[in-house]
Amino acid sequence: MVGTSLRLLLSSIAAFTLGACHGGDAPAAGAPAVDNSVRMGTYRVVLQTPGGELPFGLELAQKDSKPVGYLINGEERLLLSDVKINGSHLEIGMPGYLNVLRAEASGNALQGEIFLVKPNEKNQHVPLHATLGENYRFFATPASDNADVSGRWAMKLIDDSGAPEAALGEFSQSHDAVSGTILTTTGDHRYLAGQVKGDELYLSTFDGAHVFLYKARIAADGSLDGDWWSGLAYHEKWTGKRDAAAQLPDAYGITAMKSGVKQFDFAFPDLSGKTVSSKDPQFIGKVLIVALAGSWCPNCHDEAAFLAPLYKDYRAKGLEIVSLQFEHFGDFERAAAATQRFRQHYGIEYTTLIAGISDKDEAGKKLPMLKSFVAFPTTIFIDRKGNVRKIHTGYTGPATGDHYLQFVNEVKTTLDQLLAET
Repeated sequence: MVGTSLRLLLSSIAAFTLGACHGGDAPAAGAPAVDNSVRMGTYRVVLQTPGGELPFGLELAQKDSKPVGYLINGEERLLLSDVKINGSHLEIGMPGYLNVLRAEASGNALQGEIFLVKPNEKNQHVPLHATLGENYRFFATPASDNADVSGRWAMKLIDDSGAPEAALGEFSQSHDAVSGTILTTTGDHRYLAGQVKGDELYLSTFDGAHVFLYKARIAADGSLDGDWWSGLAYHEKWTGKRDAAAQLPDAYGITAMKSGVKQFDFAFPDLSGKTVSSKDPQFIGKVLIVALAGSWCPNCHDEAAFLAPLYKDYRAKGLEIVSLQFEHFGDFERAAAATQRFRQHYGIEYTTLIAGISDKDEAGKKLPMLKSFVAFPTTIFIDRKGNVRKIHTGYTGPATGDHYLQFVNEVKTTLDQLLAET
């Protein structure tokens, strides 16, 4: 009896121990294995930031038998062609950037991070989670009584030192859903999307580089008072008053050449390390656009998407374009690799040179003919004699609607005038 009882006890302990070693999660005999492969469809992705949850849309699909993705922010569906799926592992290289989204799938969920490359190796790891099939932005259940924020707003962005920067907010609204953008003297904030809940406004975007979250309260007088977070390390306050006539300073009047200086001279290495100069034969007698840019800069991406086809249309007429790239890396090889990825994404055929690091003060030192340098991108228009005729600070991209169309017309009119000169 004792021996039999002992054998039964030992058998029970062994069975329990075997189950414990497998965590209790092994499927029963004959049950199908759990499928944790990455699933196609639309996800609501949420980033964890100092300002709270930052949502955006991500669609995964098959295109020509390959996985692709789309970042969804308001009207924009930004194609992601560098998508790798290996079982439960998802990795997406952001288009033209070195930034990467990495995640692991578990059923209908994704868990991971967005890796952002920053200057001075101050890279950021932004945690994310995502759920398949959710299509709301901030709130699953809209409030029924919401403030109206549609229209144009005269805004001020106020950094932690208290210094204000003028801005314009342009928003459209349908029920609680809000989309639009914010324009500043140094560029626009691209496509924003969000919701109004009662007297509170929420907006966000992740476009491959921008990690922007906005929150504001609508006061009794209709004004806006809120906060703006960028990534994991930057914050500003902001205010707004509805003003249909609000305007920003003239983008052609912010950056200028030093007194008495007419020509913009440069000499920097191309991606192979060969020095290219403004005095080289390829530029003599040509109309020249010089773009001061960087592959890390979203507004520079919008500009490249415009300049690449513009160059193909106008180069036979006598146009040349040079982009002076100011990258996050002092190391030439890394800077050249970042620029090459940028070139490939936009099909750039014009000249790109490695000019320095992505610091405005350092860039100003590399460009001593400028009275000041305040923004990436800055675009310089040079006539056939080598004289600077216009300088445009910042960029007004497609998210700005009519502002963008006006800018495109201005550039083409300027080029037609300069090319017509002998």
